[in-house]
Amino acid sequence: MAKPSAVLFVCLGNICRSPLAEAAFRREAARIGLEVAVDSAGTGDWHVGEPPDSRAIAVARANGIDIADYRGRQVTPADFERFDHIVALDGANLARLRALRPAGARAALSLLLDHVPGREGEPVADPYYGADEGFDTTWADVTAGTRALARRIAGPE
Repeated sequence: MAKPSAVLFVCLGNICRSPLAEAAFRREAARIGLEVAVDSAGTGDWHVGEPPDSRAIAVARANGIDIADYRGRQVTPADFERFDHIVALDGANLARLRALRPAGARAALSLLLDHVPGREGEPVADPYYGADEGFDTTWADVTAGTRALARRIAGPE
């Protein structure tokens, strides 16, 4: 039996976008019966060990998911072997991942919204410095992206 896929979602601090993407992907994978390991991380180390932003926790909770126990972590070189897919939430983090990627690493790198037809190359906006409503926009974007990614990984029906 083949080993299940593993997906890592990456933003800058791992307290807003990537934990929301992790949560949305976990829900979608469960909904479609996709066996997959899922995690999230940041390219920066500012929030290692911290819970997600309270506004991210609130928007996830409003959508029926509890992420309060998630904790921030930083991307490591081992992640490029552990995960099949490392999915950045914006172009700056994708560029950082490309720079961090060890030679010969197996993980495929992409932007989350590259998986949504017509949204290729678009970032998921960082809601950190904005109003609470930005987290609703982020939730909508990560939900669309993770649904498309889960379908792609699951393959043809």
